[in-house]
Amino acid sequence: MRATFHLKTLAVAIATLSVASMTNAAGLDRSGQDITAFFQDGLYAEAVYTYIDADVTGNDNAYIGTDNDAYTKGNATGDIAESYDFFRYGVKADINDTFSVGILYDEPFGAAAAYEGDNNFVANGDRDAVIKDVTGNPAYTEAVVDNVVIPQLQGALTPGNPGNLSPEQLAAAREGLTGLLTAKAIADAEEATAGEGTKVEVRSESITAILGMKLGENKNFQIYGGPVAQRVESDVKLRGLAYGPATGYTSRISPDQDYGWLAGIAYSKPEIALKAALTYRSEIDHSMQISETYPLAGVLAGDPAAATQSGTIDITTPKSVNFDFQTGINPTTLATARVRWVPWSDFAITPPLYNAVSKNSYGPDGLALVDYDDDQWLVELGLAKRLSPALAVSGNIGWDSGAGDPTTSLGPIEGYYSAGLGAKYNVTENWALSVGGKYLWFGDAKGQLPSKKIVADFEDNDGYIVGVKVSYQAQ
Repeated sequence: MRATFHLKTLAVAIATLSVASMTNAAGLDRSGQDITAFFQDGLYAEAVYTYIDADVTGNDNAYIGTDNDAYTKGNATGDIAESYDFFRYGVKADINDTFSVGILYDEPFGAAAAYEGDNNFVANGDRDAVIKDVTGNPAYTEAVVDNVVIPQLQGALTPGNPGNLSPEQLAAAREGLTGLLTAKAIADAEEATAGEGTKVEVRSESITAILGMKLGENKNFQIYGGPVAQRVESDVKLRGLAYGPATGYTSRISPDQDYGWLAGIAYSKPEIALKAALTYRSEIDHSMQISETYPLAGVLAGDPAAATQSGTIDITTPKSVNFDFQTGINPTTLATARVRWVPWSDFAITPPLYNAVSKNSYGPDGLALVDYDDDQWLVELGLAKRLSPALAVSGNIGWDSGAGDPTTSLGPIEGYYSAGLGAKYNVTENWALSVGGKYLWFGDAKGQLPSKKIVADFEDNDGYIVGVKVSYQAQ
């Protein structure tokens, strides 16, 4: 005789995994854009708090030369990952046995990294040391460059110079003079920001409204969809010799709200506690106000005022596909699976002033400040066990592919493996408290610049997540 695992008998177990299965490391992914609150039965509401603490340490690159892929272990970066927390809220209600509505809030994308200490990601105020490092010539001090080398090069380039230099020698002289003037500009930027470290912070918020309609004789199928409002802002500071001519660059992207949409299809079979849902979220295009300061831009233009610029930047946050699945194994045990795909290889942040300056060295398209090589895949598997009418526990394991290695020095992680535990306790018939935690083993990654130059190496890093959920359900 076939066993039936009525959903009501497993209800205490269902929400235990969602606390311990949050956040992702690829790209700027944070919340995973979970909408499982919408699939709960009856009237349901939840409030979730998540705290994440990652330990991401490495070493800068001591190599001096023209090989972008070369790496020599340098100074320690310290822990660059700043701890952060965020909230998620959800409310769902049935209008009747066919239609349901829901409102969800989360913080889907973000980044928080800061460099400190004695390394190439912190500005150095020693002008002579900066010039020696940038030029690669230990004999070059600022005095030597100003009083000897630059005058010699300028003299060689003077029209009618009696040196009778060949075209190749003239080209080399021009290149050398440009290099020394750039080295001095880097020294100026390093001195002006001495002691400051590279720092990035990206924040986002999202509100999703969902309308669902159940179909079929037994209402097993459901289609759903709705609008998404998303708000994004960011701050970036690039400091230190790792960024070469870009040291001293600062940008502030003001908050912007724009809109996208969500759509999906779900199937349920209550007699075995089965639920499956496939959800698509659209890209969201933002046109945002940005203010930038780039010291080298003023040097190239011969006008210090050109180092500061305000304008607009277009950023498109990525689309995504989530697949959520659960089924009863026996009357007290629930199995779950989750798969998420995000095409981070299509995403880029390209500030206009930063991009314009980079065209001088990297061609007509210039460089983006942040981009990724690969798409993200996330897979999580879990089990939840009801121990008593009021208590359930859960466990899960996960894998995140990351978004490429090497990756940006502003977030040098190549995915992770994870293991999590959670528990849910029904305080009353309607109110429940869930707690969960997850341990993360981050993949090793090399940090690189947009020019593809390796600037650091990060190995043997980890982190943890803890979360608390308060939920209400009335069926």
